[in-house]
Amino acid sequence: MAKQIIEENCIGCGSCERTCIVGCISQIKNKKMFINSNACVDCGACQLACPSKCIV
Repeated sequence: MAKQIIEENCIGCGSCERTCIVGCISQIKNKKMFINSNACVDCGACQLACPSKCIV
């Protein structure tokens, strides 16, 4: 199952985007991050990199 971001807790730092091995995370216009669930391989790298622990 693809990872999801709890948007209200996201600080938009980009750590998850830089860590993603498949490049499925991008920043959207409100400076929050978005995970493309069709491309996510559920590796967990983004979850470990997130300082606000908003990826589940």
